[in-house]
Amino acid sequence: MSDLAGIDPSAVRLGSIREMVKAACIAKQRDPGAVKLIAVSKTFSAADMAPVLNAGQRVFGENRVQEAEGKWPSLRETYPDLRLHLIGPLQSNKARDAVALFDAIHTIDRPKIARAIAGEMTAQGRKLELFVQVNTGEEPQKAGIMPRDAAAFVAMCRDELGLRIAGLMCIPPIEDEPAVHFAFLAKLGRELGVTGLSMGMSGDFETAIAFGATHVRVGSAIFGGR
Repeated sequence: MSDLAGIDPSAVRLGSIREMVKAACIAKQRDPGAVKLIAVSKTFSAADMAPVLNAGQRVFGENRVQEAEGKWPSLRETYPDLRLHLIGPLQSNKARDAVALFDAIHTIDRPKIARAIAGEMTAQGRKLELFVQVNTGEEPQKAGIMPRDAAAFVAMCRDELGLRIAGLMCIPPIEDEPAVHFAFLAKLGRELGVTGLSMGMSGDFETAIAFGATHVRVGSAIFGGR
């Protein structure tokens, strides 16, 4: 009988993804510990989290504040070392709730959001890990600061609002070769003096690691289809 008999499929897939992350790092002579695997748990229930939590996963990503509020507070009572990352668009009227619940926000992309987050972090006495989302494909329907505006926006966040920007995030256009966008984001990060690169999802995280990703966001490859 297989050693995997009786193990939840999502825990098995998590183990496989971890090995793939490690191999991708080694292939580029990178420290596997320098890449954070974010398990994207959007649309999955608290019960669906149990197998991967039991397998030791502690970093999760959610797209919506309201959905996360209904899932994670109770889980955090059992797993106080959880780290939650908001990887979906944020509305300014949800800034208070987002700062209270999340440990990192990957989607700072306009002055109104940056100001709201800065104000709430001060009011709540919390310091979150912040990423600026860059619309590397300049897609009109997609969130993110335009590349040409990124330097001025990061400077505003730092100088006017006193925010520490940990890194940049992107979601390449579906039809494009992701490596082009990952290479661009890495170059932009170097120019702006940030070390964090949130890039790469289920289908391309190995490519992202090759271009320097520090955070990869993997959902369906761990939890299966939604």
